[in-house]
Amino acid sequence: MQEQQNVKPFGMADRIGYMFGDFGNDFTFILSSSFMLKFYTDVMGIAPGVVGTLMMAARFIDAFTDVTMGQIVDRSKPTKDGKFKPWIKRMCGPVAIASFLIYQSGFADMSYGFKVVWMAVTYILWGSIFYTAVNIPYGSMVSAVSSDPKDRAELSTWRTIGATLAGLVIGAGTPIVAFVVVDGNTVLSGPRMTAIAGVFAVSAIICYMLCFKLVRERVPIEANNEKLDVGDLLQSLVTNRALLGIIAASILLLLSQLGMQGIAGYVFPNFYGSAQAQSLSSLVSSIAILVICAPLAVKLSERFGKKELSVVSCLAGAAVYLLCLLLRPANAYVYVVFFTLAFVGLGFFNMVIWAMITDVIDDAEVHNGVREDGTIYSVYSFARKIGQALSSGLVGGLLSMIGYSQETAFDPEVTSRIFSMSCLVPAVGLAAVGLALMFIYPLDKKRVEENSEELGRMRVG
Repeated sequence: MQEQQNVKPFGMADRIGYMFGDFGNDFTFILSSSFMLKFYTDVMGIAPGVVGTLMMAARFIDAFTDVTMGQIVDRSKPTKDGKFKPWIKRMCGPVAIASFLIYQSGFADMSYGFKVVWMAVTYILWGSIFYTAVNIPYGSMVSAVSSDPKDRAELSTWRTIGATLAGLVIGAGTPIVAFVVVDGNTVLSGPRMTAIAGVFAVSAIICYMLCFKLVRERVPIEANNEKLDVGDLLQSLVTNRALLGIIAASILLLLSQLGMQGIAGYVFPNFYGSAQAQSLSSLVSSIAILVICAPLAVKLSERFGKKELSVVSCLAGAAVYLLCLLLRPANAYVYVVFFTLAFVGLGFFNMVIWAMITDVIDDAEVHNGVREDGTIYSVYSFARKIGQALSSGLVGGLLSMIGYSQETAFDPEVTSRIFSMSCLVPAVGLAAVGLALMFIYPLDKKRVEENSEELGRMRVG
């Protein structure tokens, strides 16, 4: 305890360090969510339904790996570097290497079966094992960095800033480098994608190590050696309305956000014929998040509440996409405007969602008397991966339904359906997020403040 008290107070180094942690995460995660489906359909020649199904099936393996990693984290003993940070240092190399292996265009001429197996194995290694082993401790670490709800909200904001910067680099830079024009059509270059994946893998390791060096764990969280009772865990989840609400909202948010990112790889090059517009959409939406959401999220959530802010912003984003569907703009850059406005809507929720998870952990501790950061975070992380899986399956399945393949990629009827998908998927998803938070998630501003006060009394006592 004395060693923890001698650590310098929470400050800018922690904010920047935690930002770099999610920057590192998203060098591999955003690359996967935005370009993996496109890579395997257009470069490797695998049917979109097969890619989506395999990505979805792989994510369900996380039912075991996420909860297992949460238990490992909860039971691990603090070291001189803390309880959570050592995992980031241990696993940053494996997760980066596994991500790079996914995008090996040199195997494009191999047999169909080989390519399917290669995709499945590398994707499972990256997401279900190595990404889980670094992301669960990283997310759980918030509780150990500071006990102040305001500091945690700031860490959530800075985490989203890191994700936004990664999205800026990956989303804006990758289309310009990875797409080439062949016979008048804008197509993805396999060798360029392989090189990009290698650069991003190295960048991810650098960001993870900056997080490890800059962030300090101050709140002592001892090892929890109680044996996991799956029955009790499931029962607590069923009765934990706050956790159920945030899980439902998170899955729906990911369906919206990853649906937007996944379909962007098709609507811009195939419907609008413009990789430049895709790059611009990532650039402008990322800047809008940094300029609008980042400085306002904490202030608005403190005044109105995190739940209240998220409901309004997500419903507004849904309305923007419905309007886009009705107007059906022929100009790619007008579509970019709609994309950006909707992205700001979900951006406010993304800015505070990680602080909301800590609110859920606090709420469970108030009611149960036991703090289980790693376990609750791992269950939430598993739910997010269900959202990732469903989004991959959804986009891949819808592309198959509308008849998309290497041969029909630029058929006017198919590309028109792609445009409709690009509006309907996020509109329905964002509306559902707002409703889930409104009617299921109970932690409004008043209750969060009451829980914080109660935990203060419990710890003093």
